[in-house]
This record gives sequence, structure tokens and C-alpha cells, in this order.
Amino acid sequence: MSGYRVPFQDAETEFTEKRSRFITNLYRVETEAEARAKIEEVRKRHYDARHHCWCYLLREGGVVRYSDDGEPQGTAGQPMLNVFQRQEVTNACCVVTRYFGGVLLGAGGLARAYGRGARDGLEAAGSAWVSLWTLWDLPCPYPLLERVKLEIAARGGVVRGTDYGAEAVLHAAFSPEDAADFALRLTELSAGTVAMAPAGEEYLPGPREEG
Repeated sequence: MSGYRVPFQDAETEFTEKRSRFITNLYRVETEAEARAKIEEVRKRHYDARHHCWCYLLREGGVVRYSDDGEPQGTAGQPMLNVFQRQEVTNACCVVTRYFGGVLLGAGGLARAYGRGARDGLEAAGSAWVSLWTLWDLPCPYPLLERVKLEIAARGGVVRGTDYGAEAVLHAAFSPEDAADFALRLTELSAGTVAMAPAGEEYLPGPREEG
């Protein structure tokens, strides 16, 4: 199945190397404007830090950007970027903030530290495979509502919302294979009284995979 990998969730991690404090903030982003806003947000939060090195990768347009933010060239942004490229993770914005501890790390030490910051952030965030899911509307009598929700989850689907009226309408998403399986189960469960109506397609992240 075609798709791409993204951070599963935002994450913050921290470690100390020779008295320098390295704080990683990792975000899932969709646009360059969103990435830039996250970088600025971290700068403001840690306004007293010496360096805010960053990278981001976006699937749309193949955008790749990074910055050493005052560290020696090639010792921060590029090692961070390499972590995401090796893991084939996109739509990610990573900022590693450094509070200088008074001990020089050297070019190799800096590259290892910033690379570790990106790896730690990705391990904490995990990743998810984004693929094309089918969307469905399910009119559902209230006595069956909770059972149908359980069956959706049991067959790999996700309930994205519910409208409440004379009867409930569940808005669900499935991979194409799981949708067919669930439709058969729904017919069985409701004795043919409940049917799914197609409501389009969307690229959505699946379950968490470890970084």
C-alpha cells in the first residue's frame, strides 16, 4: 500500500552532555508556515538559550530545510536531518535547543549530540504510516451504537465523529480491506438493517510504530 511515514505525536526530550543541556522538541507539521511557527515558539520559550538548531521535512513539494543557528557549519542541522531521512520520516519539524555548559564539544561531539537529540525525539514521538483510508457514514439505532463502535475498532477502523439525532450517525474511516470486512460484519450484526454510505477518501495516519 502506498503512503508515507510521519511522527505519531509531538515529543520533548532532554539530555546533558559535558554540562551542555540539549532539549529536543519534535512536531508533526503539514506546511512550511507551521514549521516556522513551531521553531519561533521554541525560541520564545527558551529565549535565554544560546542555540536553537532545527530541521524540517515536508512531503508536499519535497521541502527540506535546516539551520546550525551559530554552531559550526554541518554540526547540527544536517546531523539532525539525517536521522529523519534514514528513517524515511517526513512532515516533521525538529528543534534542538542548547544551553551551553562551558565545555567545548568539538565538531564531532556536536554532530553526535545534535544527532542524538533528533533520535531521542523521534523515539519518544514514535511514527505512523500514513495511507489512503476510505470514509463512511453509518446511520445507527441507539441500541446498537456502542456495539457498532466496538466492532469498528476491532476491525481496524476509527470513529472520527458522531452526529446525534433521531438515530446516531457514525463517521468512520477504514483501510479499503478493513472496510469490506466490516461491512459484512455490520450486515450480520444488524440483520441487514444498517448499511454504510461512502463519504470519500483521505490520507490518515495509522497506529503508532516505535521511532
